[in-house]
Amino acid sequence: MRIKYLYQQLISHISVIVVAFLVVSIASTHFVEKVVLTIKGQELYDYGINILTDIQGNQMQSSAQDTLLNYADVLKSRGVTFGIFDTQQNVIASVGKRINITDEEWNAIKDGENNKVIKSSTRRGNQEVTLVAIPYSVNGEVAGGILLTAPLSDSKQLINEINKYLVYSVFIAFGVALLLSVILSRIHVRRIKKLQEATSLVAVGDYSVRVHSSNFDEIGELASDFNSMVDRLRVSKEEIDALENRRRQFMSDVSHELKTPLTTISGVIEGLNNNMIPEAEKGKGITLVSQETKRLIRLVNENLDYDKIRSNQIVLMKESIQLAEVLEIIQEQLYTQAIEKGLAINVDVADNVYIYADYDRLIQIIMNITKNSIQFTDAGEIWLKGRADDGFTIIEIEDTGIGMDPAEIENIWKRFYKADISRTNNPYGEFGLGLSIVKQLVQFHHGTIEVSSQKGTGTNFTIYFPIEHK
Repeated sequence: MRIKYLYQQLISHISVIVVAFLVVSIASTHFVEKVVLTIKGQELYDYGINILTDIQGNQMQSSAQDTLLNYADVLKSRGVTFGIFDTQQNVIASVGKRINITDEEWNAIKDGENNKVIKSSTRRGNQEVTLVAIPYSVNGEVAGGILLTAPLSDSKQLINEINKYLVYSVFIAFGVALLLSVILSRIHVRRIKKLQEATSLVAVGDYSVRVHSSNFDEIGELASDFNSMVDRLRVSKEEIDALENRRRQFMSDVSHELKTPLTTISGVIEGLNNNMIPEAEKGKGITLVSQETKRLIRLVNENLDYDKIRSNQIVLMKESIQLAEVLEIIQEQLYTQAIEKGLAINVDVADNVYIYADYDRLIQIIMNITKNSIQFTDAGEIWLKGRADDGFTIIEIEDTGIGMDPAEIENIWKRFYKADISRTNNPYGEFGLGLSIVKQLVQFHHGTIEVSSQKGTGTNFTIYFPIEHK
């Protein structure tokens, strides 16, 4: 069974309100009754004390009789009756209907003036009354007492009137509370409804939606968390879209790169197989097939390497390596490629500079960046520099190439990204994976890599490797 949240709120609020008002009503009724009866008993007690005070010392003399008559006139109009009795419980004087003191009441007061009996509600004859019994003394000895009663009909009527107004107040308060409950419930439901609508929009792919948030209550905090979640989803969606676009561009580039060497290899093999290539050109054809095959292997290896790095399958075998030796090996291996483009690769590093790294991965890092410099530099210089400073071995690879603008610098570390999209035919195997691999390999060494570049001037890569702690 489905019950709307608004109705759930109302049911819970009404239940709490009803229980609260029932408890308050019952407690208030008992409290009012107790207060009224207590006041009535205290009033009778005060009358009794005043009567005894006025007649003591004038026992049964004319002045005492006059005092009793005066009190009789006053108390009769208020429905109060009283009687004075001796130690034998015999009534000496009475006003109003004759009343007798019981043995229980006499035993309670006969031991001294400090004793008294006040019964807020008891029965005398056929009516319910408030009863007070007070002892009096003569020459320090208890000589008797006074018993006062007053019917509870007037007090009950007062209690009923107070309870009636209390009931009216309860109903008014209940109505106001119910109205406020409805208003607050609607406000909460409206806020939750907005969250529900926003969630539905996000479910269909709209990540621009936002809801009002605050720190006022849990719903406001939930709205704030919802907005943060949507922002993260939007960023993730943008990254996924950008990655997909780069992947498509990459696949297009790779398809082109694969098609060219495969076409060349297929054509040369078919020519050799059909004796369509002159004997003098066969050696040149075989060399071309070899070069194109290596080019394909390079592409496949880069993709496999990236997947291994991304899945943390790379195990580094770190050792202390002389940096000058590594940079000179890079210089020698890329000498031919540099000369073809009119470049000079220079090495600037002291013999006593050592680096703590995996040898093969270090070669891969510097080789990738240097190849990248060769690709985007014409008739200039490339510097491979090394030094030790402040707990790090620092490698700098600097070129005088075409440079990059800030937007390109932000993107060069992304997989599938190519800094110069127009150069899709790259003879050195840079398919948008090299620099992404470089950065992750540096991070595996607990190092950092930075790049600075200026359009038309050149680019500088700086790599920081922590020095080995012995």
